[in-house]
Amino acid sequence: MKDTRRAHIALLGITVIFGFAYNIVKSLMPVMLSPMQLIFIRLLGGMVVFWLFQRLFVPEKVQKKDLIMLAICGMFGFALNQALFYVGLNLSTPVDASLIHVLNPIMVMVLASLILGEKITLKKAGGIALGASGVVILVLYGRQLSFSGNHAWGNLLIFLNMVFYALYLVLIKPLIGKYHTTTIMKWVSFFGFIFILPFSIKPALEINFAAWTIAAWLGVLYIIFLNTFLAYLLINFALKSMSTTVVSYYSYLQPVITAIMSVTIGQGGITAPKIIAALLIFSGVYMVNRSTSIPGPEKEEQEKVLHVGLHQKK
Repeated sequence: MKDTRRAHIALLGITVIFGFAYNIVKSLMPVMLSPMQLIFIRLLGGMVVFWLFQRLFVPEKVQKKDLIMLAICGMFGFALNQALFYVGLNLSTPVDASLIHVLNPIMVMVLASLILGEKITLKKAGGIALGASGVVILVLYGRQLSFSGNHAWGNLLIFLNMVFYALYLVLIKPLIGKYHTTTIMKWVSFFGFIFILPFSIKPALEINFAAWTIAAWLGVLYIIFLNTFLAYLLINFALKSMSTTVVSYYSYLQPVITAIMSVTIGQGGITAPKIIAALLIFSGVYMVNRSTSIPGPEKEEQEKVLHVGLHQKK
């Protein structure tokens, strides 16, 4: 129970970090940095921090056979996922990106069922549907979604970013119970940086650091240390005791957090649609979590099967 509570706290932390990231990333592009310049800095910085942290605190080795899966996760979870998000967001808007990411838990649920054998229950599907409807209301209320010109291309890239992130969550799950989180992230970040290097090295050499403002430096530090290092550590930590569907579902809380912050700093008000949307999303959280609760003996038996067959912890 304690591990589950800690996982929920970790997921709430991730939600806040990612909620801030949309606008921080958008503020850096394309004035200060191009998408490929920003992704180079993020992946390089993340890789260095993960390697130093792992070497100092968790000097653990991995089996050679697992390096292939870690490389695949690095390609999907770091290189393709983040590059597509940055390029897509540069052409689109945070509103469009938030709405498209509503599909993430649905995609994770389907992939987890196909790859990991996670059961799709009526409660789980209903909870995701409730949350999705709440996010749609919250994101689109008083706004307009655009699918014209560059927006269409940007939205397509964000959709692919969401697909690759969902695939990453599912593929990394079996490794979570086998290695320490920092060991996994050390290799995933390394392979992610290697994959993106040929496409980002030329733009990176053209970065004009002299033109950066203090806000730009703070934004980059936020992206490296919070949005990359801390967030990915918390994601893997949560996956140790939570299903992939529950972990992905927390992305639905990002618009809620954003709305609460807007009200707090006086940039928005409490309205009926916002209240309804929040109730739908939190009801969905309750249903998804209830659907993944398994009674004692049945849970122990399932954990044995998963440990033997998939080397993972439920």
